[in-house]
Amino acid sequence: MPGHSSEMVSGGKNPGRDGWTSSGRLAMRRRLTDRIATILSYAATAVSIIALSSILWTLLVRGLPGLSLITFTHSTASPGMQGGLANAIIGSIIQTVLSIMIGAPLGLLCGIYLADYGRGTLSQIIRFVSDMLLSAPSILIGLFIYQLLVVPTGHFSGYAGALALAILALPIVVRTTEDMLRLVPVSMREAGIALGAAKWRVTLFICLRAAQSGVMTGILLAVARVSGETAPLLFTSLGNLDWSVNPAGPMASLPVTIYQYAGSSYDDWVQLAWTGALLVTFGVLAINIAVRTGFGRNRT
Repeated sequence: MPGHSSEMVSGGKNPGRDGWTSSGRLAMRRRLTDRIATILSYAATAVSIIALSSILWTLLVRGLPGLSLITFTHSTASPGMQGGLANAIIGSIIQTVLSIMIGAPLGLLCGIYLADYGRGTLSQIIRFVSDMLLSAPSILIGLFIYQLLVVPTGHFSGYAGALALAILALPIVVRTTEDMLRLVPVSMREAGIALGAAKWRVTLFICLRAAQSGVMTGILLAVARVSGETAPLLFTSLGNLDWSVNPAGPMASLPVTIYQYAGSSYDDWVQLAWTGALLVTFGVLAINIAVRTGFGRNRT
């Protein structure tokens, strides 16, 4: 009997007909489930990496041949005139910066309110509207700003395009800020309050500082979202073949230029479309790498 008992403990075997205890079968099932989940996770990761690598490789192969100094120094031009993307690049930068300047502060304030102060009906309304905007098609946002600003004034403008992009960026910043602030340990808040700091000071100088990496990631996600949007800009800033840095009038942008050139029958325009897509993709990638590297140095 003592030997039989030690055999059950070490090997999970049972003198019964099946030869295994219920705990042994459960352990085997858990190991099998763990291995299957691990294999599926590795497979999903491999598929994602292959898909992303394929996209980046295609952009490099199709976009690099059109990348030259003329791309950054010449504006868009007629077919065969050796045009570039300088006005579209500058227009995209201006409209994206304006949209983040509008959407990021509003999103931060809304996220802080929902995380630390919102407990009533107003917070539920704000959260519902934010979630609705998060899933709203971008073309509807463009139509909304078109009716709100373009129709009354009678002309397209970069300001209208920036406002449409700001509405798209706003819910991303709101949701990320709220979630990151809720992850801050309660002990940090209580320590600040115990030292006599006001609640708003604790939120701004302790909680928001602790969550700054996640909040900045949310802002970067917003930048990535708005930098490639085309539909809202078709109804707001429209586009401009000439050089223009005045947001009060129609303004060129890389997404709209890519949309217009990609379906063209002219080879040089199609080449510029691929080059523009390459610039948008690697511009967003460079921003992410730069900010993450900066945060890593600050933490050390």
